[in-house]
Amino acid sequence: MKRKLIAAVGVAGMVIGLAACGDGDDSKGKTDANGNKELTVWVMDGSAPQPWLDAVNKEFEAKHPGTKVKVEIQQWKGIQEKVTTALSENTPPDVIELGNTQTAGYAVTGGLADLTGDKAKLGADSWSKGMLPSAEVDGKLYSAPWYAANRVVVYDKKAYAKAGVTPPKTRDEWIAGLEKLKAADPATQPIYLPGQSWYVLAGFIWDEGGDLAVKDGDKWKGQLGTPAAKNGMEFYKKLQAFSTAPKDKDEATPQQSTDIVPKGGVASWIGLGWEAGGAEKALKDAGKEADFGYFPIPGKTADKPGATFLGGSNLAIAERSKNKDLAKEWLALAAGKDQMTKYAAELKGALLPNQEAANFQAPAGSFAEAMAQGAVSGKITPITPGWANVETEPNPIKEFMTKVLKGDDAAKAGEAADKEIASRINK
Repeated sequence: MKRKLIAAVGVAGMVIGLAACGDGDDSKGKTDANGNKELTVWVMDGSAPQPWLDAVNKEFEAKHPGTKVKVEIQQWKGIQEKVTTALSENTPPDVIELGNTQTAGYAVTGGLADLTGDKAKLGADSWSKGMLPSAEVDGKLYSAPWYAANRVVVYDKKAYAKAGVTPPKTRDEWIAGLEKLKAADPATQPIYLPGQSWYVLAGFIWDEGGDLAVKDGDKWKGQLGTPAAKNGMEFYKKLQAFSTAPKDKDEATPQQSTDIVPKGGVASWIGLGWEAGGAEKALKDAGKEADFGYFPIPGKTADKPGATFLGGSNLAIAERSKNKDLAKEWLALAAGKDQMTKYAAELKGALLPNQEAANFQAPAGSFAEAMAQGAVSGKITPITPGWANVETEPNPIKEFMTKVLKGDDAAKAGEAADKEIASRINK
């Protein structure tokens, strides 16, 4: 999987206000030089395989003679500002790919078309229940989930075999396995886990029944000072004790997949598909063998995997689009079961499609299989445009984690973080 394809997964963009009040009248739609009605679609670089895009557009144009689809590939860098500007113009792109944590911000500022009345046409009943919340705001639908990805545990098969460890199903089994790995080879980290991998922590907090923030009346408040967050952080601390990774850095500083794992001495780590692919390539480039196994992040009990963050993208329609009806038709086709099945197959399971019925039949033991297994417990960060401010550095969740790992009381550190979260999220 290309890193650029996932680069913005889970990164919320700060959104400024939009004066979006177009009438969306199809009769005023754009046309190309040949007089064909033109539907403009923005997708991010690396998100859609060209053969798949070509097939979708060919089918769409066959159903709508006289209409041509113009696909414009965008870059993640600077995309928030570019989308904000485009949505405020009189002739914006008709369909736009948005990061799933960005969608709410564009919706509440009036930039996106309300699709609530089109749920049946779009096939919303079949969409993943884990992905759907990112497409909705206050009970209204503003986009279609497109794809997502989640983290799994990547492990060195030889290290696990040497220690007699098999992939665990529960947290307790996970810890017991790490103890065995430590005893079998004290020079190797049983798990590489930096102190600020906050997406991993979020899953542990969700497993405890908590959240990062909740709405209280018309305001939001942080939840890191709660017993659930404390319990989640305490489990994170148990895991991190098996690692020599820095307590004040995240998984990208340094990049765990290409800067740490290829050097050796790491029995397991938690990562995304592009990271696993990057680590494998780096090892092969260094003349070393890459023999990874994969398993979902274990849950508290064996009946289901642990909660995990589902980062991904949605497809939305601009409120000022002059081709709304056509855009809805294109969206229904692209986000429907048939085309999503082809999409997942084209990517060979590197990403999860928006519905389980379209899942790629991944080979046994592959990253894609473990990712799909873990996705059943997938969740996303709080749905509010203010969440973008929380992720802005210095991230208070990261600071909370480092404080606790260095010995501060979790409840007190959580209360301090909650004040900062509330200040940011309600802006």
